[in-house]
Amino acid sequence: MPGMTFAKALNAGLRKAMERDPKVVLMGEDIGRLGGVFRITDGLQKDFGAHRVIDTPLAESGIMGTAIGMAYRGYRPVVEIQFDGFVYPAFDQIVSQVAKMHYRTRGAVTLPITLRLPYGGGIGSPEHHSESPEAYFAHTAGLRVVSPSTPQDAYTMMQEAIACDDPVVFLEPKRRYHDKGEVDEALEPGAGALPMGSARVAAEGSDVTLLAYGPMVKTCLDAAVAASDEGVSIEVIDLRSLSPVDYGPLEASVRKTGRLVIAHEASQTLGLGAELAAVLTERCFYHLEHAPVRVTGFDVPYPPSKLEFHHLPDLDRILDGVDRALDRPNSLSGLEDGA
Repeated sequence: MPGMTFAKALNAGLRKAMERDPKVVLMGEDIGRLGGVFRITDGLQKDFGAHRVIDTPLAESGIMGTAIGMAYRGYRPVVEIQFDGFVYPAFDQIVSQVAKMHYRTRGAVTLPITLRLPYGGGIGSPEHHSESPEAYFAHTAGLRVVSPSTPQDAYTMMQEAIACDDPVVFLEPKRRYHDKGEVDEALEPGAGALPMGSARVAAEGSDVTLLAYGPMVKTCLDAAVAASDEGVSIEVIDLRSLSPVDYGPLEASVRKTGRLVIAHEASQTLGLGAELAAVLTERCFYHLEHAPVRVTGFDVPYPPSKLEFHHLPDLDRILDGVDRALDRPNSLSGLEDGA
């Protein structure tokens, strides 16, 4: 469908999964009659009934605990956490039980739970509504962590996450909910759609590799267009899967360009960018012409909404990172040498 919003694509993916498998059950706060705070589940309770689209109490730990029990009984629960900062009361359930049950039972038990988590900033929300907790989950063995950046990927990756026998943390970039793009609803997992575990080349280039995921992909694509006006060719890679990482396309790109910039909204220290930089340095050391550059959020609690656009990496900061990787004049010129 041409011009489908990211939010509508998620809704369509959920609907397709529910039509395909009667064991798919949605759970979350206000997801039924209201359709969720972002209206991602709009109309689904009306069409599938309150027994499959369940309005839960305001208790994230209880929601996850219930989902674990349902998964034990053969269901495929899809849990919505209203906002990123609300996931922490359920953190123990996720990392201590959901992530470990399959391993602890030597494969006897699977927990096919999809945890839908709107994340990131850029929508002017108050405290606890604009966080980027992806590194916590990517660090946890036993969890798959994915983040689509386009309506097409939102549609197909949602279906694949629900069908997966592993627990999947499905990170939805909330400031992209209203972005539009073409969605081919004939594409399905295993039938033409790029698997959710694969990275993709979002824009080809030859001078610098720019890695991003989720909300930052669009910003990086805008940066690639802006840089081309100055004769700089940027290759943008959309990570799509944060754990496990599909390093093949990343390595191929870095070996081609010799320069690497990584962008994400989360804080820099021990963020996903640090792991990507370390692994790609190990694997592509003799191809790199400059140390990897990270362009990230700052190491502070997420700021008030009036200040968030100073915190989030924007076009100028990304282009400045590209200048650093290319040894061109940049915001740190002179400072890196101790001047």
